[in-house]
Amino acid sequence: MRVLLTGSAGFIGSHIAEALTASGHEVRGLDLRPGADAGDVRDPDAVARRLRGVDAVCHQAAMVGLGVDVFDLPAYTGVNVQGTAVLLAEMARARVDRLVLASSMVVYGEGAYSCRRHGDVRPGPRTEGELLAGRFEPQCPECGKPMAPGVVREETALDPRNVYADTKLAQEHIAASWARMTGGTVAALRYHNVYGPRMPLDTPYAGVAALFRSRLERGEAPLVYEDGRQRRDFVHVRDVARANVLALERIAGSGTGLRAYNIASGEPRSIADMAEALADVYGGPAPQVTGGYRLGDVRHIVASPERARRELGYVAEVPFAEGMAGFANATVGAGPNG
Repeated sequence: MRVLLTGSAGFIGSHIAEALTASGHEVRGLDLRPGADAGDVRDPDAVARRLRGVDAVCHQAAMVGLGVDVFDLPAYTGVNVQGTAVLLAEMARARVDRLVLASSMVVYGEGAYSCRRHGDVRPGPRTEGELLAGRFEPQCPECGKPMAPGVVREETALDPRNVYADTKLAQEHIAASWARMTGGTVAALRYHNVYGPRMPLDTPYAGVAALFRSRLERGEAPLVYEDGRQRRDFVHVRDVARANVLALERIAGSGTGLRAYNIASGEPRSIADMAEALADVYGGPAPQVTGGYRLGDVRHIVASPERARRELGYVAEVPFAEGMAGFANATVGAGPNG
């Protein structure tokens, strides 16, 4: 299969390129970084040229991270929303009807919770007053009592809570519209917390694993926000790359529309667990729990990857301890737009 891979030189995209090539596919890249594949997904002419003779598209190009402030809005919407719209329009012109889309777990917002009295509920955003007071666990919006965090599945209600999440959900929506209008098929892969070699460090948009590693490299303790007990699903980039290959090989342009998949390890860990695992590899310094916070962060977000296992044959293969040990010593440095 000949595949157009946007964001081909980025952190995740570069691993997908290798996995596709290893599986016998021909990769045609498109990336803002200088090189043979240089091009902007917002440029219709550049996209059209790269689409000629292509069988499918794997769309990874995006501006990532939660955003720093309101002035990031044009950049996020320009790259993530406008860029995706341009790509989809040119795919329709080129009659390419198979798309794998890099989505994100951020579309779920705070995730799934249940109240002993009110059943399944959706908590509102945590206020700055609550966070300043150290009340980190979301409370039931009906009775104000503590809730039990649950597991998100693809049918869980979506509730984006920052500009990045807004744009990832917008990508899913316009891709679904494209599929309805063209008879195409979309696999939207909702990545959970991806880490591994080539992860970008020392940028305002870097993930928490990258920020912890940067501090350890400088001989500084990782700074853990809140109380460190917030849970995530950390999934290795090699598993994410393999999920993309499986999705490209399993889906066909048969007019089935958009189908979403959680791409996760299925083994949630706390942020403190991850910081301690990295610090152990370096021999310290030990993480410091600061009680700090970022408005827009969610407390718990863990997922079931069962649909991806059942329909794509995807099962995460890199164990947490092995992956973190490898990441601590890996080459890093891809930029923020991959």
